[in-house]
Amino acid sequence: MRMPGNLKLRAVPVIATLIAVAPLARAAEHITLRNGFSLDCARREVTGDRVRLYLLPTAAGQTAGEATNYIEVSVGAILRAEAIPDVAPAGQSGAVAERAALGDAKASTTAALTAALTAAELRQLLVRAGSAHNIDADLLASVVRAESNGDALAVSRAGARGLMQLMPATASELNVRDSFAPEENIGGGTAYLDQLLTRYHDNIALALAAYNAGPGAVDRYHGIPPYAETRAYVARVIREFNRRKRAGGAAALLKPAAQIGAK
Repeated sequence: MRMPGNLKLRAVPVIATLIAVAPLARAAEHITLRNGFSLDCARREVTGDRVRLYLLPTAAGQTAGEATNYIEVSVGAILRAEAIPDVAPAGQSGAVAERAALGDAKASTTAALTAALTAAELRQLLVRAGSAHNIDADLLASVVRAESNGDALAVSRAGARGLMQLMPATASELNVRDSFAPEENIGGGTAYLDQLLTRYHDNIALALAAYNAGPGAVDRYHGIPPYAETRAYVARVIREFNRRKRAGGAAALLKPAAQIGAK
């Protein structure tokens, strides 16, 4: 749903995805992020306004010179960095002590990626993206719920990724570098929905159907395609949107999907 006005909000820095990288140099630090999450890394690498935090090795026998993982965050996401003393407890080697102290950094970081975004932070990202494209944030929230149920690491059987389930090709067209980064994913998904709303003259049902099944299917059938999944998807998003509006005391609601977007 389009909305009037153009309220601008600052984006909340968010954590990006884990991927394999090149060998690391040892300069261990304990990093604390502004969202409350902390981790230990071998080194930092700044590129523009982004920082790569290379995780310390944790697998048995792995050394800092072997390929490992990193996460990428915005520069402003880092609250503080503290050096990690290279001191092993009595009776333990440095490598064993490091693993005992750090635990499984990869597993804990993956868990943090899933839980890093609070409901308030997600809402702020949705409001910001909605304001940039003049789309109601409740509509975006309803799409996120239907697409991924708020899981920033969600991957569909077809390969769609992230909160708004962007296919790799679509993400590339929208200049989304990392579909698992909530801010990028929401920005790309909102831009795509904006394109579809423009294409279908703000007919929300048709735009949602195209978001799910592709605009080619909507054009071919001159309306919501006769696909059970797509029809259920459109109905689900509209129900969730109306639920949110009722909770907020809104009087005007969208019609059920069966009553709109027929052609």
